[in-house]
This record gives sequence, C-alpha cells and structure tokens, in this order.
Amino acid sequence: MRDEEGRVASGERRMGTATERQSADASAGRALTLFGVAFDLRLTLLIVFSTVVPMLDFYGHSPTGVKAWDRFLFYFVGSALFIWLVYREPLANFGFRLGDWRRGLLLTVAACALMIPVLWLAARSPAMQVFYQAKVTTTLTRLTLLNSVELFAWEFIWRGLVLFGLARALGPGPAIFLQAVPFAFMHLGKPEIETLSTIFGGAAFGLIAWRTRSFVYPWLIHWFIVTFTLLVAVGWI
Repeated sequence: MRDEEGRVASGERRMGTATERQSADASAGRALTLFGVAFDLRLTLLIVFSTVVPMLDFYGHSPTGVKAWDRFLFYFVGSALFIWLVYREPLANFGFRLGDWRRGLLLTVAACALMIPVLWLAARSPAMQVFYQAKVTTTLTRLTLLNSVELFAWEFIWRGLVLFGLARALGPGPAIFLQAVPFAFMHLGKPEIETLSTIFGGAAFGLIAWRTRSFVYPWLIHWFIVTFTLLVAVGWI
C-alpha cells in the first residue's frame, strides 16, 4: 500500500514538474527587439512590475486607507492579475498552493524554533524596542491580523511571482537571491540589525518556497518572526 502511495505521489510530482516545464517552455522565445537588443518580454515586464509596485507603496498611495489592505491590493491582487494577464497561467505555477506540505510544515516548525533565541536577543535592543513600540497603535489582535494580511501579500510577490518568474529565465539559484534584493531594500528605515539580515532571510525564504513549491511556508515563518519580535520588543512577553 505504501509503495503504491509512493508511486502515486511520485507521479504527481513528475506531472507537476512537467506542467511547470511546459509553462516555462511556452514563455521562452517571447522576445522584443529594440535597437538590435533582444529583451525577454515577460521577464522585462516582471522586472518593471516588481519595481514600480514598491514605489507606489513607498510614496503612500492608499486606495483603502489601511496600509495592510493597500499592500494586499498592490502585492497580492496586483501579482495575481499580472500572472493571469502576462503569463496566462494558474497561480499554482507561481507557488500559490500547499506544495510539499510535509516538508513545508517541518521547515516552518524548525525555522520558528531556531529563530526564537535570536529574536529574543535582537528584539530587546533599544533600537528595536523604540521602532516596534511606535508601531503599536491598535490592539494586539488587530495588529497581528493586519500583519498576517500584509505579509501574505509580501510573500506572494517575492516568494511567489518574482521567485518563480525569475527562475524560469535565470534558474533557481540566481532567482533565490535576486528576489531577496528588493525585499531587503523594502526594509530600509527599520533598525539596522533587522535590515542587514533581510538579504539572508529573504534568500532563506526563497529557498524554502522553491523546495516546497509554495509561498505559504515562508509566509507562516515571516508572520511568526514579526509577531514574536513585536511581542518581545514592546515587553508583552
């Protein structure tokens, strides 16, 4: 029975990989030539989109009046529309699925456990305490829920759309680190110790998303990190 289940699971993984390969092959060859230089059209649009959207966020465009929901619109809804209009593929091809959930849950639990002592020390620094105490403008419950919405959107654009989109053109290795670059820049203005860590944290999130074929597990880990850091920094635990 186990052998049969293993064969079925292996077949499903191969089918999933084949589908993604077909999608990647279909996207290849869509080039735009300007002044004798060929540009991969979808890759170019992806780079432009993932640059402009954070700029709109940075300059305070607020269609909903609530930062978390603004970012949900910009980063999640915008990314979903981009995939449907530019790639014309299901969101699952860009990590919007549970993927390898056994590995994902194991990595999530392990990452959260490993981060507890690190976060406990870092969040007690004066810079972190001042920054996060200023963020507490509502109840803990509402703040935690809003953080979950915001981080859901953040993780989907970087560990979903950008990661899987770049991997098609450049391969997973470069994509894992390149998607972490804009993610790191978006932390400018936060305490230095946190900002400097994000290029490595973002790459780790990318690796987990790639290995599990899902952005869900980086989202859960990121949500835990932000929530635990906040609780420690403001003295609630």
